[in-house]
Amino acid sequence: MAIYLWIAAVIIFIFLAGIRIVRPTHRGLIERLGRYNRFAMPGLSWIIPVIETMRQINITEMMVDAAPQEIITNDNLNARVDAQVYFRVKEDEPSVKASQYNVNNFQWQIVNLARTTLRNIIGTLTLKSANSERGKINDELLKTLSAEAARWGIDIVRTELKEIDPPKDVQETMNKVVKAENEKIAAVDFATARETVADGERRAEIKKAEGVRQAKILEAQGEAEAIRLVNEAAEKYFVGNAQVLRRLQALETALQGNAKIIVPSDRDLVNVIGDMAGIVPLKK
Repeated sequence: MAIYLWIAAVIIFIFLAGIRIVRPTHRGLIERLGRYNRFAMPGLSWIIPVIETMRQINITEMMVDAAPQEIITNDNLNARVDAQVYFRVKEDEPSVKASQYNVNNFQWQIVNLARTTLRNIIGTLTLKSANSERGKINDELLKTLSAEAARWGIDIVRTELKEIDPPKDVQETMNKVVKAENEKIAAVDFATARETVADGERRAEIKKAEGVRQAKILEAQGEAEAIRLVNEAAEKYFVGNAQVLRRLQALETALQGNAKIIVPSDRDLVNVIGDMAGIVPLKK
């Protein structure tokens, strides 16, 4: 009876010792005597103690820092470059197996591959273009890492350049250049504003001169019209009487600003004035 109890206890112990629980964030690789045997999904799994072992692989998104490094740019400047790589192990069985059996420490491999790729990319760029083309660098880094990591069952989610810092003396020079450019732009804007104001004032003066010119033209046209009417009156009333017309003009000049009216005794002139006023002289 005691033997059966011992056997039952051993069986229970072996059963309990072989229980493995796989979380949803992991996948399991079960090896038997050092060789791959089967794939474990999330949930309860059982392995043979001592004979079998289970490796649980995290399939959630992870991040590694490529570590800052000095890179010589195409214009022979030392730039301090740092980047981050976000990746995840694909959750299917072949990819999980590849992450463990096709590469030794895939995180360390990704870091070194990222550093090498950054040196190759930034080495072909100037420091200025490297800072202005961060998106292009990220795209090329992502493309290269994705192609290499695919053999390891790794999906490169994205890459981010943390910094591209030039040497201190170069940074100071660049700051001075940026300051000078900003001052230049401000000066150009100020000059443009002054030019706009001056142009507005010039246009206003032109408008004013055009108004004066138009007024003089209208005044001249009025005088011309007056002369035309006088000429018509002369043609109508003073044909062959130029001397009488001259007297009438002299009379008009004398009457301006004078309340007294003096009419010469010349009968012809009186008759003309009467005709113009619509007055008919009395017959004696």
